[in-house]
Amino acid sequence: MQATLSIVGTPIGNLEDITLRAIRTLKESDLVLCEDTRVTKRLFERYEIKTKTLSYHEHSSITKVDQILGLLREGKHIALVTDSGMPTISDPGADLVNYVRSIPDLEVKVEVVPGPTALSSAISLSGLIMREFVFLGFLPHKKGRETALKKIAVTEDAVVLYESSHRIEKLMREFGKYLPTRKVVICKEMTKIHEEFIAGYPDEVSKILTDHSEKKKGEFVVIVSAA
Repeated sequence: MQATLSIVGTPIGNLEDITLRAIRTLKESDLVLCEDTRVTKRLFERYEIKTKTLSYHEHSSITKVDQILGLLREGKHIALVTDSGMPTISDPGADLVNYVRSIPDLEVKVEVVPGPTALSSAISLSGLIMREFVFLGFLPHKKGRETALKKIAVTEDAVVLYESSHRIEKLMREFGKYLPTRKVVICKEMTKIHEEFIAGYPDEVSKILTDHSEKKKGEFVVIVSAA
């Protein structure tokens, strides 16, 4: 049998947002690589998926990579998932896909099983007309952050990025400094119970977050409108 590596999209929050093909693929695979096996376990329990799992993330050792390659050489079917959304988008799964493809004597069918992404979901929710946009993933925490902010300030297209609850308020203050007149939309906890949409100028959004600390909890997609 030819080895297969399936890149499988999983829900970004609501566990009902999974495709029939994704469930079938996860059940038929010999092994599922997970960013965090504890997170994936909840999905598996919901859909009675019994496939073995193995953690794979940015800190995985070369020994684990060799183990994965060994299974592919045996013709196994391996699925790759992330904690939420599509693997390889702001995710170390891209390294594995590229590495597998770079080995000349390793014949592996790499397929994608599409699923939801925070990126496309936020764009749909925002209501902004975006014929073009720049996606930056997560901004650097320290080194290179100021450069990234200056880049956003001079970019005329809309900009989409991810941010965590620990830095969302700081990001709004930085936007207030570098791009005070650009409209900002933040989408938090999409498809979950506390899904919320906040829009305004950076100073306005910053004040909302300051006055309502509960709104700073969760994971965020941030959209900066086109200039």
